[in-house]
Amino acid sequence: MPIKAFKPTTPSRRFITQDDFSELTKKRPERRLIESKNSTGGRNTYGRITSRFRGGGHKRNYRIIDFRRDKLEVPGKVAALEYDPNRSARLALIHYKDGEKRYILAPVGLKIGDHIVASDKADIQIGNALPMKNIPAGTSLHNIELKLGAGGKLARSAGAMAQLVGFEHGHAQLRMPSGEIRIINERCWATVGQVGNLDHENVVIGKAGRTRWLGFRPHNRGVSMNPVDHPLGGGEGKSSGGRHPVTPWGKKTKGKKTRNSKRTDRFIVRRRK
Repeated sequence: MPIKAFKPTTPSRRFITQDDFSELTKKRPERRLIESKNSTGGRNTYGRITSRFRGGGHKRNYRIIDFRRDKLEVPGKVAALEYDPNRSARLALIHYKDGEKRYILAPVGLKIGDHIVASDKADIQIGNALPMKNIPAGTSLHNIELKLGAGGKLARSAGAMAQLVGFEHGHAQLRMPSGEIRIINERCWATVGQVGNLDHENVVIGKAGRTRWLGFRPHNRGVSMNPVDHPLGGGEGKSSGGRHPVTPWGKKTKGKKTRNSKRTDRFIVRRRK
């Protein structure tokens, strides 16, 4: 989808870009497929801030998306392509033959009028969902299950895809978007194709106010604080901090490994680094 630029009528307008939304065919979401979504402001159930620098932002409704693809053997037709404010990917509204409507993530190349199906014996074509054991090696996949029946968890953002490398001992080997090679049960389901809206990575926010629309509040640096507020604070003039980057609570950041799930280490064949 093309990126739209603007005449430099203001300093921020000079750099700001946005999607032109030309591929979208429907403005209003399907009423039965939306839920209300409350803003947390970064606070937990006790009202305490657990995620800093969150709050405000535009009101949004949540779109109910079929990540499980559990409507088996029922063909569906792509009725519309829609915007989703909760994610970078676009949505495809599917009208199934039995009258039900569902949203799925819209992959690259899916058009109005195309037919899709979720089936063990589905053809290897864009938008179809089937178990990975029935998909040939080298195929690009998205919306991939980690656990059988739990719904797609991997490769769901704009432009994301994982490549099916091969099979070994009842597991499928996948090259993830990060470059990591990982094994997953070959009976887990995945959708054929790459997630659409490829130009999302080229969008330039352009101004601070647009970040506020997304629900992010200003983030101030530790070195600009006083010593009572941050380990990097204080010093005469503009100090660089004098130590490796840390959180306000003194834990190392920027590069320190935080992965501690040894239980799933055996599923990683090659690390991303």
